[in-house]
Amino acid sequence: MNAKVTVSTILGAIGCFLGMVCFVQGLGIIQIALVMCVADCEPITGKSVQWTVIGVIDSFVGIGFVWAGQRRVNR
Repeated sequence: MNAKVTVSTILGAIGCFLGMVCFVQGLGIIQIALVMCVADCEPITGKSVQWTVIGVIDSFVGIGFVWAGQRRVNR
């Protein structure tokens, strides 16, 4: 395995995990306090369609990175 495959797989896995966290938090199943905020941030209380959609998109992008990395290995 080369470095590109490793980096792609690791970034994809992290992106997928963070996407799932955003998705579950957007559904209101879990509530995580903000750790760091740059602008005027408000905590998510309850369901949020915006964070649910962001979580789904981020998860698919992460899966795409993992798939692309593993596809390079199989060549």
